[in-house]
Amino acid sequence: MTEPRLDCLCAGIIVADHVCAPVERLPQAGELVLSDRLDLTLGGCASNVAVDLARLELNVGIVGRVGDDVFGRFVREVLQDAGVHCEGLTVSETAETSGTLVVNTQGADRRFIHSIGANGELTGREVTAADIDRTRLLYLGGYCLIDSLRPQTVADLFATARQNGVITVLDVVLSGPGDYWDRLNPVLPWTSVFVPNADEARLLTGLDDPVDQATALHTAGAERVIVTCGADGLIVVDADQRLRVEAYAVEAVDSTGGGDAFVAGYVLGLLDQQDVASCLRYGSAMGAHCVRQIGATSGAPTADQLRKFVATHDLPIRKL
Repeated sequence: MTEPRLDCLCAGIIVADHVCAPVERLPQAGELVLSDRLDLTLGGCASNVAVDLARLELNVGIVGRVGDDVFGRFVREVLQDAGVHCEGLTVSETAETSGTLVVNTQGADRRFIHSIGANGELTGREVTAADIDRTRLLYLGGYCLIDSLRPQTVADLFATARQNGVITVLDVVLSGPGDYWDRLNPVLPWTSVFVPNADEARLLTGLDDPVDQATALHTAGAERVIVTCGADGLIVVDADQRLRVEAYAVEAVDSTGGGDAFVAGYVLGLLDQQDVASCLRYGSAMGAHCVRQIGATSGAPTADQLRKFVATHDLPIRKL
């Protein structure tokens, strides 16, 4: 059977998230604190972006690994129900499905407790030349978190994609401080768009200012760098411009998946061949929809809803 043509192929980490509604405070040792709800939801960069893109009516496939367990079956069911092509979703014989506890506290950023699980077996070689040939854009999410995604393998994959006219989008997940440049240096020169958040960019560059962060990462080779800053908007640096973009004013309930939602909206604009400002508005609007509901993908709008939101809500963008 001929594989379908894709707008985007999403590769990377796939996670089952356990997310609580915001609690008043974190519990003390041995203490129980009540939450209004605790949900099992889809998580992980690759699966979040894939579901959001499918919701935006793009044809999307996924490459990743889950365990042979109830959480792996849950993940596959959610992806398939969303319309994501799951031929590249494989099952580990030895590792459990990756999981994250997402703790939301009122007035504070979310906290994560994560198990790598089956994601630790993903090498990047699962993405074939035939996969590259049938997609318009390749997204890799969760780079730097799992050692099995070796830098040269990822660099070769991105180089093959770029040489075949495929857009490459890179996102990272970092477990703490460290020197990540051995992983980034081979890959960034083949990266069309690099999308870290400000905390990740600080760990990568050692710089506090998002403008300086984006500039350093662009200088390292990425064609365009977008540093997302939550409610403070985002910074864009490429060869032609440096931009500061505000955030849409919404009441955030759960910020989990907000950056992934931004990527999906931005990709929609990119594949629609919109200008940079429109792509940024689509991405920002997608992120704004996401954080208003619990779960990384629960608030994803349709493409029509997203376009109407952008058309009726102003978003300041200024040159730096």
